[in-house]
Amino acid sequence: MTKLGEFLAKKSVNKAQIARKTGLSKARINELTMTETSKLRLDEMYLIALAIDTDPAKMMYELCDHLQLKEVEQ
Repeated sequence: MTKLGEFLAKKSVNKAQIARKTGLSKARINELTMTETSKLRLDEMYLIALAIDTDPAKMMYELCDHLQLKEVEQ
């Protein structure tokens, strides 16, 4: 399960309802929640956040909290 899948599971939301509200296909929602190699686009994340009544910035922070900048030697 992807970070998005875990996020949506915590919220207990219906993926079919998200698909209807966002216009994304059920197959795309399933890919984004189950396939680790899938890439979530910003526009998709924004629409999903609106569909589940969540602040898009908070959602982005939770989905990306594992990312870090590389250390650069001076």
